[in-house]
Parts: sequence; C-alpha cells; structure tokens
Amino acid sequence: MTRSLIRRLAGALVAAAALSMAGQAAAQQKIRIQTAVPSASIYFELMKRYADRVDRMTGGKLKMDILPDGAVVPAFEILDAVDKNIVEGGFAWTHYWSGKHPAAGLFANPMAGAGVGLDQLSHMAWYFEGGGQELYRKLYNDVLKVRVEGMLLQPMGPDPLGWFKQPIKSVEDFKKMKYRSPPGITGEIFKEMGVSAVAMPGGEIVPAAQRGVIDAAEWIGPADDVNLGLHRVWKHYYLQGLHQSTDVGEVIFNKAWFDKQSADTKEILRTAAMASIAETYVFNVARNARALEQLKKESQVVVHDTPKDFFPAFIKATNTVLDRYAARDAFFKEVLDSQRRFAGTVVPYWTKINDLFSNLGNAALAEKK
Repeated sequence: MTRSLIRRLAGALVAAAALSMAGQAAAQQKIRIQTAVPSASIYFELMKRYADRVDRMTGGKLKMDILPDGAVVPAFEILDAVDKNIVEGGFAWTHYWSGKHPAAGLFANPMAGAGVGLDQLSHMAWYFEGGGQELYRKLYNDVLKVRVEGMLLQPMGPDPLGWFKQPIKSVEDFKKMKYRSPPGITGEIFKEMGVSAVAMPGGEIVPAAQRGVIDAAEWIGPADDVNLGLHRVWKHYYLQGLHQSTDVGEVIFNKAWFDKQSADTKEILRTAAMASIAETYVFNVARNARALEQLKKESQVVVHDTPKDFFPAFIKATNTVLDRYAARDAFFKEVLDSQRRFAGTVVPYWTKINDLFSNLGNAALAEKK
C-alpha cells in the first residue's frame, strides 16, 4: 500500500469519524423543564427521576434539565412560558391555570372528588378510562388555545388539611383563621364555607407564617411539608383534607418542540409519564409515612383528626361552587358531568373496597395497643 493511499484512507477515516460525531451531536437534545416546586421537594426528585428515565430510554439522545420554582419564571407563569417556548417544558398542576379557565382545576384537583366522592385512584381511572384524557387535550387545544402537549404524571395526593397555629374543634374555629389554600376554585370553596383563604406559592408560605400573615396553611404532604419547614412554625397537623383529596401533577411540553420529535421519542415521553404515575404512588406512601413518624418523634408535632363537621360542610360548599360554574360555562359543565357520571358507577364499588383497607388498618392498629 502506497503512502499516498494510506494518507487518503486516514483522511477518509477522520472525515467519517467527524461526520459520525456531528450526527450524534445533532441527534442529542437538552431541554429545560421549569417546575413549580423548590429543589428540596420530593416531587422535584420525582421529576429528576422522570428525566433520568427518558435519558436512558432514548439512549442519551434527550436530556432534561429540571429547574426549581422561579429559576426562569414564577410558578404561575409556567404555562405561558412553555406556550411561548421560553422553556421547552414545565411541571405544575392544572389548577394553577384556573385563572385562565375554571375547568382547569378539575383535571389535577377535582375538589372533594368533584363533590361526588372520587378519590385519587378513581379519578385517575376517569382520566384514562372515562374520557378524561380527551377532555384534558380539549382544555389545552380548544379552550385555552395554548401550544402545549400535556401529560398527567404525578398523583401526589391526598393533601392534608394542613398546619394550624392552634387546634380547631369545628368549622367555626376554622373560620377564625386566615388560611393558605391552593388558588382558584378551591379557595372559593373555603370562602363559601366562611374561611378566610389566600393563595400563595409554596416558597412564600413559611415567611408569611413567621410574620403572622397567615394562621394556617396546607402544602402537599408530610415529606414535602418537612422540606418546606412548616413544622418549625406550627405544631398542629391535620392529615385529612378534602380540598385536594386528589392532587395530580402534570408535565407540559411546547407543542412545536413536541411535534418535531420522532414517533418513538413521543412514545417514550408518554410511557415515562405512565411509569412516573406508578412510581409516585409507592413513593408517596413510603416517604410520607416516614416523614410523619419523624415529625411526631423529633419535632413534637401533634397529629389531629379533622373535625367531623368539616366534611359535610366542605362537600356542600363544593357542590354549590361547582354547580355555579357549570351554569356559567359549557366546557366546565362538560368536564364536571363526565366526572359525575363516572363516579356514579365507580364510587359505590370503590368506596366499599376502601372500607376493607380502612377496617384492616384500624384493626391492626388496635391490635398493637
């Protein structure tokens, strides 16, 4: 082989390697996902796991930079930021967009199970098996008219009623306090009950509590509440809440970006979201149980049962407010009617099944005593 031929072959190999590297670089993407939670949140950790799963499933071709609340935009501006492609993706809850349309909250947070007793698992059954997913797409595409592709992926509820500066024995006691609640319809329901409710992002709750601006607050659950530091401000904790008996996080992608992805990448994003749903269920049970045990042992937190009169009062206020919105807006009514029809079939069955686990757990606890 002549030296000239060797040089030509070597040059061809170098060129081929350069083209291969360029092709790999072109195939690789890195996008930013702006979340509505601080980096200490267990749900931020779950989003990091989602990103890792997508990374592995795409063979490293799609990498996600998961950003904490406020890194690029405030939490309540995430939808607009994704729509305008300021960031390629976002993580929040649909009730954060209730100011754009009241029906948004029914997908992530159907208060008191849409007023008819759907729990979180039966709500997810409605979403996947009862027509909810089609209505979810309609919300973004036809009602809000935003350029996003959304997927539910973190069923993180039920959320506790929350933290109080002093115990409450009745709804009347609750009415004497200023309470941080989620935004939108949920806040209206509390106000319908006569509770003074105010919405604020998670990062503002503890400073507001320390200044005495609020007397009580809810956030997400024991593990995240510990990370937020609520136990350092108040010691009275009520686990049973109805305002977010269902609480489902979503990931949204800029529609133009999503549409440019290959069919297999789109399916990977959807499948990874489904995997996150299963992971969130088991993650929640383990992390929240351990956090609650820690709160009681190390921080002298007292766990109370929510006053019995709260439940009928909240359900009555919920249906009053939901019916009011349904009378004013056709899409809201369409979503609410769909949930209520599904509940009519599912709740009688699933409530009795849940009685099994409630009775089992209470019997086991009594045996330990």
